[in-house]
Amino acid sequence: MPPLSIVSPPHWKAFSSRRRDPATKREAVLQTAAELFLEKSYTRTSMNDVAERLNITKPALYHYFQNKEEILLECYRWGSRLIGEILNEISAHCGSGLEKVEAFIYAYANVMTVNFGRCVMRLDEGDLSPTALVEVRGYKRKIDRRLRAFVQEGIADGSIGACDPKLAAFAIAGALNWICIWYEPEGPLSPEQIAAQFAHTLTQGLAARHRRGALWAGVRNNSKPGGLS
Repeated sequence: MPPLSIVSPPHWKAFSSRRRDPATKREAVLQTAAELFLEKSYTRTSMNDVAERLNITKPALYHYFQNKEEILLECYRWGSRLIGEILNEISAHCGSGLEKVEAFIYAYANVMTVNFGRCVMRLDEGDLSPTALVEVRGYKRKIDRRLRAFVQEGIADGSIGACDPKLAAFAIAGALNWICIWYEPEGPLSPEQIAAQFAHTLTQGLAARHRRGALWAGVRNNSKPGGLS
């Protein structure tokens, strides 16, 4: 299945024509379910709710997903693929360890402002079956290990001051994951502005002292003004 687009047309339109390809319809199911998980919560959303929002029958929905946990897992898989591609780009094209951490924060913050990122991070893991929980935790470990590796690389190349990479990664992940709780799509800041400010704030504490002034100057020159309500 190809990576899902972050912005799509109204999801019900995917089912308005029989000529639509299955991948487009499957994506529409995922987009719609993510919206409902945010509106009603995962536990209160039923397969019937998803079918009604798409204006299709419940049997038609079961052609694509057997239950809502399968839908949620596909949301995780989408996010994991997207973040994995981003991490590979960062590893290939960014310079120092600190620059890689900063690029990671910027990209991850953007993911936390789209419905897929928001709905999966709001989930109570207690709602997952044991098998699904193992899969979800596996995705989280992969991301955590890559972030720790960037921090360790920065310590080694001198761009990041001495610190515990594990605690640094936990602090960054905690701050980023919390975006899904307070972010409002209609708020005064765009996802890019939020990502830029998070990237600056969270890397300043890691940066070796001789780099902090240069980092702040770069953020001031490249960021757009904005403020939280």
